[in-house]
Amino acid sequence: MKNSIIKAGIILLALSTAAACTGNYLNINTHPYEVDKDEMMQDDYIIGATLSAICGTVVSTDVNTAQFTDCLLGGPMGGYYSSTGSWGKTIDNFNATDDWTRVFMSSDRVIPTLFTNLKELREITDDPVIHSMAMVVKVAAMQRVTDTYGPIPYSKIGVDLELLVPYDSQEQVYDKMFEELDAAILVLEDNASLTYSANADPVYRGSIRNWCKLANSLKLRLAMRIVYTEGGKEKAAQKFKEVMEHPIGAFTSNADNAALQAVAFGDKGNPLYTAVKYNQIAGSNTGGDTHAAADITSYMTAYNDPRCGKYFIESEFEGNEFKYTGALISVVKPPLGTVGRKYAGVNIGYNDPLQWMNAAEVAFLKAEAVVLGVISGNAEEYYNEGIRLSFDQYGVSSAYAAYISNDKKTPVTYVNPEGESRPAALTELAVKWDDAATAAEQQERILIQKWIANFNLGNEAWADHRRTGYPKFFPASDEGNMSGGIVDNEFGARRMPYPQDERTSNAANYSYAVANLLGGRDNMATRLWWDCNPAVNK
Repeated sequence: MKNSIIKAGIILLALSTAAACTGNYLNINTHPYEVDKDEMMQDDYIIGATLSAICGTVVSTDVNTAQFTDCLLGGPMGGYYSSTGSWGKTIDNFNATDDWTRVFMSSDRVIPTLFTNLKELREITDDPVIHSMAMVVKVAAMQRVTDTYGPIPYSKIGVDLELLVPYDSQEQVYDKMFEELDAAILVLEDNASLTYSANADPVYRGSIRNWCKLANSLKLRLAMRIVYTEGGKEKAAQKFKEVMEHPIGAFTSNADNAALQAVAFGDKGNPLYTAVKYNQIAGSNTGGDTHAAADITSYMTAYNDPRCGKYFIESEFEGNEFKYTGALISVVKPPLGTVGRKYAGVNIGYNDPLQWMNAAEVAFLKAEAVVLGVISGNAEEYYNEGIRLSFDQYGVSSAYAAYISNDKKTPVTYVNPEGESRPAALTELAVKWDDAATAAEQQERILIQKWIANFNLGNEAWADHRRTGYPKFFPASDEGNMSGGIVDNEFGARRMPYPQDERTSNAANYSYAVANLLGGRDNMATRLWWDCNPAVNK
């Protein structure tokens, strides 16, 4: 490898110091990742700094960006978090302002930062391994964007970094992402025995082999996403075959897990750690603007899941029989200072890595692929392996055997100590695998456990929920659904509307995309290309 790569180090990039997420988002977060290029070239740090900036666009290392995309969008839509701040207009009430819904596309911390640094990387090194790593990160970041909006500008963003370009259909975006992953896998496989400076890699500390595993694992994630599209099952089968026959393959161990390490965070630590505590009430430990959702705490309580203490901070309700009572999502929220503060908190540490993808997810992807007839194999073995990997990841492996043997059908309901409850059961499926169950029941069982294992990856959970209908979430209340009739209480939001600025600055391309790629509707109820499972009906 080049000396410049060996010497490269991480430049810790400054995070925004804004203390709340309201107001005009783009005015809060300006000029991200400003660096003195001459100084960095002098110290030969620019490759490490550029890679770090690219990696910081998956789950953003900027606190305000991460709050919007993961705490206020993905978290509630994925059934993990409930927003408990006093805003009145929120994504989980389906009436958010453009300042909230536009962030994935308009924030300078995501697409502009990603593509600017990809261009910078091309200018400072011609090393194909470095470029392949960056391409894997690009797919990981942009998958989250396209799964939020559907059609997006992607392949036509050129070397001049012009962003006001025609939109690709979501099918075209996925085809391009598969193409990029395949190209990266070839290079990474050829160089898998090599290493480079650990200080220049904030994810895998210099392991090229692990980068190849991540590319293959993302390929499986994308393959399962398209399984219900026209020709998608056949394409997914081919992608699974390629990965499962690959000499390096996908994740099989927690040592393979992809996560941005704390060295890349800056002085505020893990951005989700900071974001969930915004506006925390004095004397409370459960969080501020964000608390754990009733959906995830109710499922895990019903299953007596030993990961509860790893995921949540105990709720503050006196005399409550449940330690972890989350807040309902799409309802009228109680005041944070009185009732809102009492709900279970999200247990994230200052130095906890920012998770991107884990080995448990890969095992569950294989289990579902077997059930849907995409691949052959033993779904039960993959299912149990996913649970085992997650239990090992969170240090509760001693409880694994009892957990997978739990055949008790405990209805997943919700009792709210101070507010409306949800007595209707979401499911009565037990944890233990059932070979005699229908394919739909087996898929639901897999998706429930995958969802639990993927805690904090709300955007991924939301995509799975839209694609499969699982896990089932508590419906919005009539009062909590403030969409004006656009979003259905049970069906929930299917996407985010495009940024308002696209209607003026990129008007022709925006109009074409809405009319021809979204069926004429740019709202939260519009279904994406891969959101076409015939069993998931409004």
